[in-house]
Amino acid sequence: MPATPETRRAYRDLLVTTPELAESVSGVILCDETLRQSVADGTPFPRACAARGILPGIKVDTGAKPLAGRPGEKVTEGLDGLRERLEEYAGMGARFAKWQAVVTIADGLPTRACLVANAHALARYAALCQEAGIVPIVEPEVVMDGDHGIERCAAVSSDTLHAVFAQLVEQGVAIEGIVLKPNMIVAGKGCPHQPSPEEVAAATVGVLRRAVPAAVPGIAFLSGGQPPAVAAVHLQAMQALGPQPWALTFSFGRALVDPALAAWRGEPGNVGLAQDALAHRARCNAAAAAGRYSSELEPAAA
Repeated sequence: MPATPETRRAYRDLLVTTPELAESVSGVILCDETLRQSVADGTPFPRACAARGILPGIKVDTGAKPLAGRPGEKVTEGLDGLRERLEEYAGMGARFAKWQAVVTIADGLPTRACLVANAHALARYAALCQEAGIVPIVEPEVVMDGDHGIERCAAVSSDTLHAVFAQLVEQGVAIEGIVLKPNMIVAGKGCPHQPSPEEVAAATVGVLRRAVPAAVPGIAFLSGGQPPAVAAVHLQAMQALGPQPWALTFSFGRALVDPALAAWRGEPGNVGLAQDALAHRARCNAAAAAGRYSSELEPAAA
């Protein structure tokens, strides 16, 4: 499909206007373009979300760029002018924001310099959000690319989270006023041994218990490229471990909306099919967040 502003608007329109979406989704992360656009009836996206009982949020970083002097590593940019942008976004109805840091696992990577640079940027972003009355989603993602095992992912994710929370404290961020959006602890896509859902759940909760303060109110996992059903299974397996200090839920991108995009394909006649696909995935993920997911919910997606 052509990536035009109108095509993107139409796609996001069908997502936001999906009937009963608020029963499973409490917030939607918009980008600057969408925050300024309107749904088909002329209602601005933020207002359309709020009217449906869904909090509108905004992605505020400008992307991960090469980290100087550190080949193969990136640092997320976008702090310049962020205070003024947050003030504008708050006036447009944004209730929360998102900033993503990207950490890569490879030979000799990540370096300590990369972890500290990204943690510092995340903390400064979070402090600015709280100053503006916007809740910051703090997203340090250790990506799945590579052939590393789950143990290596756990070690790097632990180091990443420790660096992030050290910087959050240093910058005076109110820990009880953030949402953490981390990766699940999984093996790299190229790893010959893929762990079971129970292994993923145990490793993920173990890392979080050692690195994340109990004052954090909620952890909303990113899907990170996991297939939709797999991400739901992993979240369900975590809930099966019993109560944790923080609420465990989902903030999925591809694992939530990809089936809808595949069903839509830019055809107006497919909007209903796309919305059905989104509603189904949202219900499955909400069930997993509540500890009620099972594979019996999946045949409807076929």
